[in-house]
Amino acid sequence: MDFPTDFIRFLTSATRVAVLTGAGVSQESGLRTFRDAQTGLWAQYKPEDLASPEAFASDPKLVWDWYAWRREAIKGVRPNAGHYALVEMEHRIPEFTLITQNVDGLHRFAGSQNVLELHGNIQKVRCSNCGKFAEMWDEYTEQVPQCLICGGLLRPDVVWFGESLPRAELESAVEAARSCQLFFSIGTSGVVQPAASLAHAARNKGSVVVEINAEPTPLTPKVDFSFHGKSGSILPELVKAVWRI
Repeated sequence: MDFPTDFIRFLTSATRVAVLTGAGVSQESGLRTFRDAQTGLWAQYKPEDLASPEAFASDPKLVWDWYAWRREAIKGVRPNAGHYALVEMEHRIPEFTLITQNVDGLHRFAGSQNVLELHGNIQKVRCSNCGKFAEMWDEYTEQVPQCLICGGLLRPDVVWFGESLPRAELESAVEAARSCQLFFSIGTSGVVQPAASLAHAARNKGSVVVEINAEPTPLTPKVDFSFHGKSGSILPELVKAVWRI
């Protein structure tokens, strides 16, 4: 792919870069989205029946089993070339913040360090009562595992329908967007709030905004540079074009 010269120049000189990734990045690793994963037994349920505080209060075992099934499905999934290209970018840019809407943990698996997981991490489990994280738990049990500290039921560390995003992560994401020189929106529809507002926050502060997505989105007309295709192909080519590796 031929990248515009002025875009390459912006990235070469940038010292503060923020990146937002969405489901499209994980899909290239073969990972299904939440709704796409609702097949077989799970197809009979509405998303809210499997991922809301009300659902957990009503039937905690059903919700636990859904996330246990999803964790099992993720075990065989590996990061793709796009994930690794972002790791390479982080190594070469002094201030690099990776913000993700994905809960699969693939960015950390690939080696990314400064990651803000806006919607949590499905690989982590915490107490629904005291909030403490569990180091170990029995994945498949007759009852939902309990917290060893307070006895509360364990739950996945993800943001459910009706819950707010973790404040610290969201505040850090907003700060990164407002202070960066270059902002990437990758593999995301650009409509899910509040993550969708980050690109606009960056643009309002004078950042160059770049979109990489399989198809145009509502954000496309408002960005400085837009590249349509798979991030797993475009990002490695970009890293090679900028740093000749």
